Amino acid sequence: MSTPDNDVLLRVDNLVKYFPVKSSGYFQKKEFVHAVDGVSLSVRRGETFGIVGETGSGKSTLGRSIARLYDITAGSITFDGQEISQYSQRRMRPLRRQIQMVFQDPMGSLNPRRRVGSIIGDPFAIHGLATGAERKRRVQELMERVGLNPEHFNRFPAEFSGGQRQRIGVARALAFQPKLIICDEPVSALDVSIQAQVINLLADLQAEFGLTYIFIAHDLSVVRHVSNNVAVMYLGQLTEIAPADDLFTVARHPYTGALLSAVPLPDPDLSERREQIILVGDVPSPIAPPSGCRFHPRCPKAAPVCVSTIPVLEPKLGDKPAHVAACHLPMAQGENLADFHPTIAAAQRVIEGGGLLSGDEAEVSTVAAEALATSDTPQPEGRRQ
Repeated sequence: MSTPDNDVLLRVDNLVKYFPVKSSGYFQKKEFVHAVDGVSLSVRRGETFGIVGETGSGKSTLGRSIARLYDITAGSITFDGQEISQYSQRRMRPLRRQIQMVFQDPMGSLNPRRRVGSIIGDPFAIHGLATGAERKRRVQELMERVGLNPEHFNRFPAEFSGGQRQRIGVARALAFQPKLIICDEPVSALDVSIQAQVINLLADLQAEFGLTYIFIAHDLSVVRHVSNNVAVMYLGQLTEIAPADDLFTVARHPYTGALLSAVPLPDPDLSERREQIILVGDVPSPIAPPSGCRFHPRCPKAAPVCVSTIPVLEPKLGDKPAHVAACHLPMAQGENLADFHPTIAAAQRVIEGGGLLSGDEAEVSTVAAEALATSDTPQPEGRRQ
C-alpha cells in the first residue's frame, strides 16, 4: 500500500517474529513458532487502524512487536521517520513516551499491591518529569479526564470494576499524550454496556489529542465502528487490508468472508436468511505452517495454485489501491462462499513446513533464518516496558 510519507506515522515492512520452541531432546532439530511472518502495513496519523483475526493469528504479537516489547526476528519498523527495529532498551526509552499500549486484561496489567495513583504516576516517575504534589495533581487530572473520581487516588485496583480498571490503563497510557496507542483487545473482557463507554472514551480522547490507534479485537462489529482501515490476520500473515466500509461491503479473501458471516445481525429476518460459513478443520500449527496460501487447508475455494504459490497482497478485481488481498481466487461481489468446494483432494491440501516456498515468502523466510542463525542464544521472548 503506497501512502505519502509525510502522512504516515508508522510503517512496518516484512516484520517477522519467531519464538523458539523448547525441545525435549538434545539432538532434536530446533523449531520456531512463526507468530508473525512477513507483515507489512502503514498507519496514518490520527487514524484508527483495526486488526482482526482468530485467536492465535498473531495479532497481539504484532502489536507488542511494533511497541518493541518483543525483539523482532527480521524486518523493519519505522515510527515517525525513525527506524526503531534495532533500537536498544536505552534508545527506546525516550520513544516510550510516544508509543503506549492498553492491554486486554485490565486486572492482569495492573499491580494489585500498588495504589492506583502510584500506577498512573509511574510514567512521570520513570522519566523524572514530575514529583511530589505536582505528580499527584497530574495523576488526578488524568483520572478525571478518563471518567474516574480523583478522590480514589489511594485505592487499590481490586476496589474498581472491570471498566474502571480499563480506564486506569487508558489513563496510564495517556500520561504523555503519545502519538500512537496500541489497544490490544481493550474491551473484550468487559460487558457490552461498559464496552460502549470505553470505546466512546477512546474516540473522545482521539478527537481531543489527535491520537493514532492500532485497535486489535475479535469483535468485527466493534472494529467496524472505530476503525478507518482494517487488516485481517491469519496464521501470522495479513490476508486483506481495506478501508472499513469497503471490507465489510465487499470482502475479497474467503477467510474475511467467513469471519463476516459470523457477525451477528440486528435484523432477525436478515440473520435467518444469511448462511453462516463453517470452516472445516483446525488452524494449522504455526510451528510448521502450510505452503502457499496458509488458509488453503480450510478454504472452500482451494485450488492447486493455492498450495504451490504464495499469493501477493495486492488489489483484486479492479479494487482501489487501498483495498488489497492475498488470494489467488478472490471473491466477487455477491458470491456465496457456501457454494464453493475445493478442487484438490484433502491429502494435497496440507504441505507443512513451507515445503513449496516461492517469491516473497522464500525471501522473508531466508532473512528470518539468517537472523536466527547469527544469534548464539535463542531470541528473548519479550521484555517488559
